[in-house]
Amino acid sequence: MSLETISALLGEPVAQFALLVVVRLSVNLLTGEKALAKLAANLLFFAALTALLLYHKIPPYLVDVSATSVSDRIASGALKAIWWIGGAMVLASLVRTFLIFERKPKEGRLLQDLLVGVIYLGATLSIIAFVFSLPVGTLIATSGVFAIVLGLALQSTLNDVFSGIALNIGRPLSVGDWIAIDDSTQGRVVETNWRSTELLNGTNDLVVVPNSVLAKSKIVNISGPDMSHGASLQVRLLPSKPPAAILQAMERVLLSSNSILKSPPPSANIIGLDRSALSVELSFRVADLGEVSSARNELYDLVYRHVDAAGLQLAWAEGVASSSPALDVPQDPGAKRQTPPRRLMDAIPLFSALTSEEKDDLAATMNRLTFKKGDVVARRGTALTSLMIVRNGVMAIEELEEGSNVELERLAPGDVFGERGVLMGALELGDVRALTASVVYEIPKERFADIMRVRPALAEDLASLLTARTMAEERLHDASRTPNAAASSSLSVRIRHLFHLAG
Repeated sequence: MSLETISALLGEPVAQFALLVVVRLSVNLLTGEKALAKLAANLLFFAALTALLLYHKIPPYLVDVSATSVSDRIASGALKAIWWIGGAMVLASLVRTFLIFERKPKEGRLLQDLLVGVIYLGATLSIIAFVFSLPVGTLIATSGVFAIVLGLALQSTLNDVFSGIALNIGRPLSVGDWIAIDDSTQGRVVETNWRSTELLNGTNDLVVVPNSVLAKSKIVNISGPDMSHGASLQVRLLPSKPPAAILQAMERVLLSSNSILKSPPPSANIIGLDRSALSVELSFRVADLGEVSSARNELYDLVYRHVDAAGLQLAWAEGVASSSPALDVPQDPGAKRQTPPRRLMDAIPLFSALTSEEKDDLAATMNRLTFKKGDVVARRGTALTSLMIVRNGVMAIEELEEGSNVELERLAPGDVFGERGVLMGALELGDVRALTASVVYEIPKERFADIMRVRPALAEDLASLLTARTMAEERLHDASRTPNAAASSSLSVRIRHLFHLAG
């Protein structure tokens, strides 16, 4: 083939268009699935195609009325159609790229599909008008009857579609939000589409809710305006002390919690009082909805401990008479009244392996210490020589970091501290400060060593406690750190060696 023939072929608009398509496909192979690269390639292809058509005097936006050959009309019509489709592709790429820039491609899927559909519909009507020279108005009018019939047949589906459009415009929910529908269905939104919204509920089941149902329902967005979530629980206590004293005990329950948020501050409010019970509602917030259950469990445990420490009693359930003979616990008139330290030891799992006589002997040697609010019980960098048990009040372990106090843990009645110094002679990592007036019992190291020699299992329990506390402190400084399961076993061996305990 001669150069003149090649030049003549390259001068034809169809050949130039074929070359342009080859270049576009080559660029597509290089860019892959990158959204920005796709958009740039579409823009360049559309601009080059527009220049090609205008150069050959084939305006794509005008009806071709020139009396040319059939082959020329077919070629120009094909190029015009491709120009309109190329323009639609550019606009569709702009829509998709915009939603990616918004970083919310899933929740914008319905709106995205709607806009892309309108774009391609407009391109199709333009091809009919400017390529095939057909009256678009007449075509639309003719299809109106068909559209009405189709609309009646698809009434339910169209209801879902338009409800989905309304939800996307109003934006009462987004992908990732945890919502409740009419207080019966709860779940995290995983996707919204043309017909429905998909939720993942607490049991990890997929719940598909039609958009029309969702639009008519009361929606509670639990994740709004932020991810923190409020919750509450009620406690009924016997009115054996003034309401102010009972309320103070419940406020200490909230103060000693490690699971709930400190800001906004939790609250305890009396919501009922009669001869049988005083009802208190504890209101609190957690960082995420998934933490509500663990926070409730911790608070119920703290309620029990603070109620016992304050000398209070839980009330019977509503509708159950406290004087019911079936519920009365017989009292042994000859039973010896237990001292506070002895009752404290019964309530702590650490001493569950001791016999009653061993608990009596150990309780008799415990020293009672009292602290005012704000007192420093143990200072950072010192080694405690006694095992300390909180009897009453709330304490906090605080560490000084970059000139400010960082709270490591809060202690409630029944919690133990000082095990680091007693077992290992190690220094305390932070100050132990009394947040309320507090009572603490201490067991001297020598006396505790005697008990451990008789009951070596105590070493295992204290090693587990010290390991868990150390890991929690380290995780505050290094979020990527994971607990070492072998640490407790290794620490237990060292404790046995230091105290010459049996293996």
